[in-house]
Amino acid sequence: MEKKSFGVKQAKHLLLSAVFTAFGANFADFAYGEDSYEEIIVFGTQLEETIPLDLSEYGNRVKIITADEIELAGFNDVSQTLQMKVPGLYLAPKNGAFDYVNCSFQGSRCQDVLWLIDGVRINNRLYNTTAPFDTVPAHMIERIEVLYGGQGIFYGTQSVAGVVNIITKSFSDEPTGTFAVGADQNDAVHINGDYRTAFGDHRIVVYASKDEADGFKPYSSGDYQPSGTDHDRGYDVLTMGIKYAYSFSPDSNVTLHYHRTDNEVEFAAPANRARSYNEREEDLFTAKWDYRVNENVDLFVKGYYHEWDSHWTRIDNELDGMGQLTGNFVVRSDKEFWGYEDYGVTAMTSITTDHGLDYEMGYDHQRFSGKDDVLLIAQKTEHVNAVFAQARTNASLLENTRIAFGVRHNRPSGEGDITVWNLSGQHHFNEQFYARATVGTSFRFPDAWQLYGNDPCCTLGNPDLEGEQSTNFNVAIGGRVGGDMPITWELIGFKREVEDLIGSANGMRINSDEKVEFDGWEVTLGWDITPALNATLDYTSTNAEASGSSEQITDIPESLFKATLSYLPEAQPFALDMSIINVGDLYDSVSGGIGRMEHGNYTVVDLAGAFYLGANREHRVSVRLENALDEDYASSLGRAFRDIDGSSYAYENLGTPRTVKVSYRYQF
Repeated sequence: MEKKSFGVKQAKHLLLSAVFTAFGANFADFAYGEDSYEEIIVFGTQLEETIPLDLSEYGNRVKIITADEIELAGFNDVSQTLQMKVPGLYLAPKNGAFDYVNCSFQGSRCQDVLWLIDGVRINNRLYNTTAPFDTVPAHMIERIEVLYGGQGIFYGTQSVAGVVNIITKSFSDEPTGTFAVGADQNDAVHINGDYRTAFGDHRIVVYASKDEADGFKPYSSGDYQPSGTDHDRGYDVLTMGIKYAYSFSPDSNVTLHYHRTDNEVEFAAPANRARSYNEREEDLFTAKWDYRVNENVDLFVKGYYHEWDSHWTRIDNELDGMGQLTGNFVVRSDKEFWGYEDYGVTAMTSITTDHGLDYEMGYDHQRFSGKDDVLLIAQKTEHVNAVFAQARTNASLLENTRIAFGVRHNRPSGEGDITVWNLSGQHHFNEQFYARATVGTSFRFPDAWQLYGNDPCCTLGNPDLEGEQSTNFNVAIGGRVGGDMPITWELIGFKREVEDLIGSANGMRINSDEKVEFDGWEVTLGWDITPALNATLDYTSTNAEASGSSEQITDIPESLFKATLSYLPEAQPFALDMSIINVGDLYDSVSGGIGRMEHGNYTVVDLAGAFYLGANREHRVSVRLENALDEDYASSLGRAFRDIDGSSYAYENLGTPRTVKVSYRYQF
């Protein structure tokens, strides 16, 4: 891909990215005048990749987490990164790295968030409450793009509360690479590497990581039954990928990407279990083509195929009639299959003008099928076709104001047509103060379990279910104070109403008449204390209640506080990082008549440091102290049965205890 000169719009994208990276800001740059931007030589980027930064100019909040931040903090998987670094996002790994998570985004339910890898949906098609992070390592990440609020115009169903897009390693014009190895107290070993190069019009990136651990004790001693003999929860995750790009001309580029995960992740339990685990193979293939027709028109086409195959094994310890171990094993599941395949195509175009309005429009097709032989889900295939368009004002119409209006029309199989819309805008009163707002509707399809679940053990699916519809509001004022060392601030209010809520009655899934309201506020601050010392603070307060109820919905914290402090002196061979989260009141509902229980009110502190060696800082030794205060906290609650009489009790899933991790990285 040859170097090429782009105009003001592309330069703006680059500058906005720098602002997000340097300050962790949640707003676009303040000045829109063309004199504020120089003509910059940059490499061509895909139309799809510009969407988040474009949306940030039109009232949408965007947060960027860079690879440098992730590496300095010493995270192993993406869930740890999101847990500690993303403002307004509550995320709690069940039993440490590479495990299932509970999450809430500005007071949402976990199923209201859309998760992507390089723009491709990775949400679990069988169970949309299951966030797909138990096999996503942090070592492959170039950056994480976080978009707040309903994003249904470009991203489709399930982007009710926001979108998290994980971008893998990017291309480089020069040969470069890294190799890293690490270990921690939980008998864990981490090895990863990547290499990037270019020749002629070709670009290649390869990356791989291996993460393996025996794990830590995920329950307190009092929660274990004698039949629960597997006292450590481990994982073995192998991830690899390759990217290839070819430039037919300076204006026409194709990118191919293959990403594979091959792993075994344990599923811990405090009773009955001798061992249980998922063996999973995941393949993700994407092909993308960008074509710049002229300086005003860009085209983009993407095709993808995602296959997710998991085999579940559960082996229990046998008990006699007195509740005593016999020494024998009972195989409950032997590599039983559950999985899905998901594929589709997206085509879109961007049209810019000097007549006041720019346009984005496109077509999206998704098709997916899956089944579960464990919790029985019949094999079914679903598809959805959608068209979308957005009109945006530009500087030739309004110099200090940006407004965008978009519509998406979805035509799913087995259900009536659904149309969603979004109106957003941002106005800069001056270089120190701005206001922004978004309002719109979103839609979430039922998952396969809700539609086609047919296991006699559980609530039956209903193929006549309708999707949940919601209305979203997000408003904010913000600005910055100071000159060379500014304080940035933003005060945010949000509200979300969900209708046609999917519930259950008489043993079957139904759409209830119950409406759920999520509302709250958030304040975020960023301060460059010195050129080397940067701090961020974020506090979110949420009220999430069903109609007629005064109780907070389970798994949604009433408050969330996050803070980071980074020290990056250019003249010194070291760097330091601290992350803090505090989770307020948080409730869970335990089955079997146990009922509603509180398990929040905890604080987790992570400390990390890096020491650099070599003339070009090519060697780095890092130390991470996870959960530095050794906080004993519950990420969630569960239900188990006592050996002696079969009675049920509630247990706590424990977060990672204080753990020291040491790693070495060589960059060449």
